[in-house]
Amino acid sequence: MSEERKVPHGWLPTDEPDLFFEDNTVGRMKKKVWDASDEEIDALLAEYGMPAPVEWGKAGSYIQTTVRHEVEENRKRNDVIFIPVGSTELHGRHMVSASDTLYVSQICEGVRRYTAQRGAPVNLALPPLMNGAHPYHHLGMPGTVIVRENVTRELMIDVMLGLWNDGFRKQIIVNNHGQLWVLEAAIQQFQKRYQLPGIFRVIDWHRGVREFFRTTEGGGKWDTHFVHADESETSLGLYLHPEMVDMDYAVDTEGKSYLPEGHFDKSVDPFGRPSRWSEGEGHFAIEIAATPEGVVGKATHGAAYKAKRPLAAILRYLTLLNDQILEAFPPGEVPPVEEVTLRNAADMEPYLREPLSEGWKPVYGLPLIGQGTFSG
Repeated sequence: MSEERKVPHGWLPTDEPDLFFEDNTVGRMKKKVWDASDEEIDALLAEYGMPAPVEWGKAGSYIQTTVRHEVEENRKRNDVIFIPVGSTELHGRHMVSASDTLYVSQICEGVRRYTAQRGAPVNLALPPLMNGAHPYHHLGMPGTVIVRENVTRELMIDVMLGLWNDGFRKQIIVNNHGQLWVLEAAIQQFQKRYQLPGIFRVIDWHRGVREFFRTTEGGGKWDTHFVHADESETSLGLYLHPEMVDMDYAVDTEGKSYLPEGHFDKSVDPFGRPSRWSEGEGHFAIEIAATPEGVVGKATHGAAYKAKRPLAAILRYLTLLNDQILEAFPPGEVPPVEEVTLRNAADMEPYLREPLSEGWKPVYGLPLIGQGTFSG
C-alpha cells in the first residue's frame, strides 16, 4: 500500500483502492478470507465438508429428519435455527429450476456439519419455500412457479411461530432468491402480530458477502457482475452440484433496459446505485420478452473455482453469526422480554419454558396485543 493512500478510521485496507473492510469481527473475518490463498480457501471449504450432495433426506441433518429426542438434546446445546429459502425458477436450459433452493441448503448444511464437529450443531429447518415469491418481471416464464406474496408471507409467519413454539427462538432466514421484501415483511408482521422475544433475521447471502462477487477489475474472480443464472450462479452450480449442470446448453444473454446505466443496481449491489434492482418495474423488458432463455448474463463464463471464495466467506460469516448470537444469549435464553416487546416478563415465563416441560404453555394460547388481531 502506498504511503499516500488514506485509510478511513475504523477500516482495514486491502490491495484494492476502493475496497475496505470494517475493523470489527465481521470485517476482519471477511478480510481474512479475501487475503487467503487458494490453498487456504480449499482447506477452509474442507472444514465444512464442501462440496457435498444436498441433505434434504439425510437422517440427522434437518430437525424434520432427526429423531425427536436428538432434536431436544441438540437444542439444549444450540437453539439457533437456520431456515434456508429458495424458489422454483428457470435457470436456463443448462441448470435446474431448484438451483436457488439447492445453493442455500448446501450452504446451511455446511455450517451444520462444521458446528457439529465442535459439539453444538446449528439447527436446520427444511426449506419451506420450494417455490417462492417472485418479482413482477418473472411472470409467464416456464419453469418458474410464482406463489402470491401474501401466501408466501403468511407461510413464513406460520413457520416462524411453529419453530418458536418448539423452542427455536433464534431464527435466521437465509435467502437465495429475489423475494427479500416479502421475507422482511414476514418478520415485521410476525413481531407486530405476536410480539415474542427472540432473534429474527433474514439475510440475502449473496449480498452479505458481496465483496466476493467483485469482477477482475476490482480484484475479484468474475468477468461479469452477478445477475441471474449467469456466470455467478452457473459457477455455484458447477461447484455445489455439477451433476445438475450441463454446460453444453449454457448461453449468454443481455436484458433490455429503457434507461441508461446508473439508476438500478445489480443483484448484489456492487455499485451503491440509487435503487436496488427490486425497487421498480417498467424501466426494462420483462424476462419472457427480453431473456426467455432464463439466463441474464454470461452463463458460458461459469467455472467451479470462481464460486469457492464467496462460499468460504458466507460459511465463515454464518458461523460467526451463530457463535455471536449464542455468546449474547446462551441456549434457552432470549433478549429481555420488556426491552424487545410490550409484553410482561412474568406473563411470558410459561411460554418460554422448555416445550412439554412442567408448567410450559404453547405459544398458540398467548393473548394477542397491539396489532396482534389477525385471526385467519
